[in-house]
Amino acid sequence: MRIVFMGTGDIGLPTLRWLLTVPTFEVAALITQPDRPVGRGLQLTPPKIKTEGLAYGLRVMQPMRLRDPECIAEIAELKPDVIVVMAYGQLLPKTLLEVPRLACLNLHASLLPRWRGASPIQAAIAAGDERTGISVMYMAEGLDTGDVLLMREVVIAPTETGGTLHDRLAEEAPGALAVALAWLEQGTAPRIPQPSEGVTHAGKLTREDGEVDFSIGRVALERLIRAYNPWPGASTRLPKANGAKRLKLHDSIVVDTPVLAPGVAEPSAEGLLIGTGDGAVLVTDLQTEGKKRLSGVEWLRGQHLAPGTKLGR
Repeated sequence: MRIVFMGTGDIGLPTLRWLLTVPTFEVAALITQPDRPVGRGLQLTPPKIKTEGLAYGLRVMQPMRLRDPECIAEIAELKPDVIVVMAYGQLLPKTLLEVPRLACLNLHASLLPRWRGASPIQAAIAAGDERTGISVMYMAEGLDTGDVLLMREVVIAPTETGGTLHDRLAEEAPGALAVALAWLEQGTAPRIPQPSEGVTHAGKLTREDGEVDFSIGRVALERLIRAYNPWPGASTRLPKANGAKRLKLHDSIVVDTPVLAPGVAEPSAEGLLIGTGDGAVLVTDLQTEGKKRLSGVEWLRGQHLAPGTKLGR
């Protein structure tokens, strides 16, 4: 089977690696996004999947505009049986969806139709979902609207972070794809339309989305801190007396007392208590912008934060 793999995010790496181990598969090309400026120096940096693909000797394509007829023609010349997409970062035009002989499949990190869109992992944790998974679907022109071929369910642990769930779903994807490709070859792959009920969307996240609204309540706040760890990172601002710097909240625990006003911080023997209006969370792992990550106790030693300090803008 001749396959073109399209992906930009790290979540697709285990799937690409697996495809390269199967003797009956030929990965004709890896298509990924162009290199982007990264960091304070804005150094042009390739996606990690590109670096790995080149190390395997793959043909790597990085089109600026996927819809250009020249790009579609170049992919069509590869004569793929299947195009496999995972976290590529762009919608595929109809002309490209019609290129492969068998199907254009997308591996999506949710149980569709719940959490269509760019950030399903963070959305599931923040919403308190008990389960998520990998959906293998036939791609359509809409955003994650295609018929589903199969789904693999994963239980979300009570302490799950965006990072740990990302890694678990990345490892689950190759097994789901293996079954899907076998069914396609056998001509037995089902097409299950997504129900119109239960559709939710998770948009693309930016660093600014991590700015915390402490009035959402202690349970919602603790989930959000886990969901946004490591990206985009739940954060707030220290007051001017403490440098007015961004403060990243890496880990927290819901506590019953004290009931503090939203955003009001109290030092404690175990970390930093931050009020939510219906109680508080104990932040046990913090990082001031430009500094290293510290436990809540270590961080407080260097801050001299006054009781009743108001965090945020």
